[in-house]
Amino acid sequence: MSVANGDPRKGRQHAPDGLLPLAVARPAEAFAAADRLLEQSLDPRTASIAHQVKGIVLRDSGRATEAIAELRRAVRLAGRSGDSERTADVEATLGLTLGLAGRVAEGLTALDHAVALSNGIHSGRVLTRRGYLLRVLGRYDEALADLRRAVKVLRAGGDRIWEARSRTHRFLVYAALGQATRADRDLVIAEQLLTAEGQDLESAMAVHNRAELAYQRGDLPEALGFLDEAAARYAALETSWPSLAIDRSAVLLAAGLAGEALASAEEALANETGNGTATADLLFAAAQAAQAAGQPALAGERAAAAAELFRRQGRKSWQARASFVVLQSRYDAGQRGARLSTQAGRVADQLDELHSAEAASAHLFAGRLAAEVGRREDADRHLATAARFRRRGPAYGHAAGWLAEALRAEGRGATAATLIACRRGLQAAGDHQRSLAAPELRAHAAAYGTELAALAQRHAVRRGDARMLLRWSELWRAGALAVPPVHGPDDRELAEELAALRNVTSRLDEADPGPATDRLRADRTRLESAIRSRTRRLAARPATSPTTSGKDLAGLLSGLGEHRLVELTEVDGELFAITVVGRRVRMHRVGSVAAAVREIELARFMLRRLARGRPPARALEALETAGRRLQQVLLGPAADDLHRANPSGGGPSGPIVVVPTARLQSAPWAMLPALGAVAVTVAPSAALWLKAGRTKAPSRRRVALVVGPGLDGSGSELELINKGYPDAVTLLDESATAEAALAALDGAWTAHIAAHGIFRTDNPLFSAFTLHDGPLTLYDLGRLRRAPQRLVLSSCESGVAAAVGADELLGVVSALVPLGTASLLASVVPVNDAATAGLMVDFHEHLRGGASFGTALRAVRASIADDPVMLATALSFVALGC
Repeated sequence: MSVANGDPRKGRQHAPDGLLPLAVARPAEAFAAADRLLEQSLDPRTASIAHQVKGIVLRDSGRATEAIAELRRAVRLAGRSGDSERTADVEATLGLTLGLAGRVAEGLTALDHAVALSNGIHSGRVLTRRGYLLRVLGRYDEALADLRRAVKVLRAGGDRIWEARSRTHRFLVYAALGQATRADRDLVIAEQLLTAEGQDLESAMAVHNRAELAYQRGDLPEALGFLDEAAARYAALETSWPSLAIDRSAVLLAAGLAGEALASAEEALANETGNGTATADLLFAAAQAAQAAGQPALAGERAAAAAELFRRQGRKSWQARASFVVLQSRYDAGQRGARLSTQAGRVADQLDELHSAEAASAHLFAGRLAAEVGRREDADRHLATAARFRRRGPAYGHAAGWLAEALRAEGRGATAATLIACRRGLQAAGDHQRSLAAPELRAHAAAYGTELAALAQRHAVRRGDARMLLRWSELWRAGALAVPPVHGPDDRELAEELAALRNVTSRLDEADPGPATDRLRADRTRLESAIRSRTRRLAARPATSPTTSGKDLAGLLSGLGEHRLVELTEVDGELFAITVVGRRVRMHRVGSVAAAVREIELARFMLRRLARGRPPARALEALETAGRRLQQVLLGPAADDLHRANPSGGGPSGPIVVVPTARLQSAPWAMLPALGAVAVTVAPSAALWLKAGRTKAPSRRRVALVVGPGLDGSGSELELINKGYPDAVTLLDESATAEAALAALDGAWTAHIAAHGIFRTDNPLFSAFTLHDGPLTLYDLGRLRRAPQRLVLSSCESGVAAAVGADELLGVVSALVPLGTASLLASVVPVNDAATAGLMVDFHEHLRGGASFGTALRAVRASIADDPVMLATALSFVALGC
């Protein structure tokens, strides 16, 4: 029987043949229409269509068992109708569904039978589905043959929707084979056809596929943007797509965000049922992410489960990929030996034959293992294969290829070739890092670069060459701070999201426990997620040469002038200190990095305790003892160089620049006896310190003072500081809002923020200063056109940053240094508000007298008598920058 053919966008009834396109355009609507149709008395052909529609929607919603049941009914009804084309079409849908559910042999048998039954335009539709399943199985040559035939037949027959589908699947095959030009052409045409035909879901899938193309090109921000857009479209259509989580995990992993990649895959896995291809793919994605996140037990468990499912499904290339992760997890868990090396070599060769994306990583892994067990020829062969990718594939993988080339040269004893490969690899890693706009992406993208630098640093240590160690330490230091972010005050949507976050956070702070609080927490989580996603999608400005450069060592040494330099470097878990006094460069082996980290935490604990205003007996002696211990683990024998350089030692004098590693940046440096009586400045790198020193002051020397609520002594502090800056922009009480503060800070010469600070270890860029209308986050500060050239932060832990990636920082430094802040005063522990107020007044007095931040802070410390609380407060602050 016939039914009215209405407007599908208004939910009217649909003709039976029109339901099939609707099943993948607006699935919820199609499912409801099919249900309504089945309530009527139908002929077998029409009933077959209705059950097929329900099967398609159920399959795409992850309900494979129910989908197969519906499709088997559809096949039986189609057979009773006597329509062979109808039978072929629904059998093809059943075959694809069986295959995606992991019943590969059954699925291919059904698809082969459907191909034999079909002809003309119908054969193109069936070939498209068989090509789809063959692509999922990794049988790319067979898939390509089917899809080429399908495109030709469907284009000739004028079937625009199915031509678009066949081109979409062919795009994915071309992308997997690295044929980007052909892939892009197919995707563009498919997207145009689907949009013209009103295929909403498949249009969303085309956007999703654009993410894959961006990922293949190495454009991670663009890939994240397409994934976010696809997710929004899927949500609007009330459908889920497991491959979205898989692809998001892959992009996050490439960006170095292994923890988030794992969370994305695990969340999707928890919602997936059955043992189909989607489950296997999610297990594999979770395994890769867990391995990168340093969870070898979970990685091995997920990879083994994925490998078993891939084996059952006949997906040999995917089984090999999962086996590679299994071997990596065993190595990370401590397994070693010739057997593991042999297995790694076998899997690497297999992945190479299958043209797998993991081939380069697998050969690099196999080469390292072979070198460890003394198989030099095997090591060289695998590393040579991995090194081919230093100029192939996505840009984010080039550094790995150069690392393989460097390791290969090192194995031959060719030091010069090793260092050349390291330098070129650092350039490739830097190019990738500078292509990312978001500070957290740049920070997390540093892993291969750090390993390349470490390889060269080992050579310097073995040679005892202090200048070489300094040069290579500087080459890769603080690379994430070299490029300013691109989101500014004109990003209206970001500003609105940040304002909403302030509102929600303020309400949450005042709310009583209960359902309303739970809703506010959910709103806060949603807004934070939206802000992170928005900033990550930003494209970086065109790549420029890196700010930091260790090549010009002579320029670095001459640029120090009267300053002395202490640069700390970690090599294989050991801490080395490089000192530069005058033109003399020396290297010192200090000791364990882990011991230094422990001692820093003990010192910070002591300062926090004193800040509470209850000093223990003999507190000053305890501070001195802690300082000596801290100096031993941070400087060791290098302290003697600085002692000899002090005026009391008869040597050259001058302020000191300290360049710590990321894990040591939160040390209270003034506690060290060798540093306590001198002007000390802490910098992410010596080159960035030099650059900060060359920063020109703004023509208009504007001063901004911002005071948040709830600080003891803030009123008197502001009044006394304000006397020295009669023309300052002053924000206090209700006037100290986030937007007003940003306006005052933008382009200021000197700024002071006195507000409670909160450091977020879970996401450092949401660390904030509490103002009248809520938190001013580091994301807010990133919107400044130009950060204040000199900034004083008298809040708790404002100088703390999280060490992320390999040796990068996320915190107030990473937010403000790229935007022009040259000098920064901040604390590394929670401080005593009342004691801080007096210190800040003295600090500004010295600044107005022309002192640098380091010199002013030293003068403040020198003026303190025997008050342990005041002294602990002064020791808690560090001068950053120049």
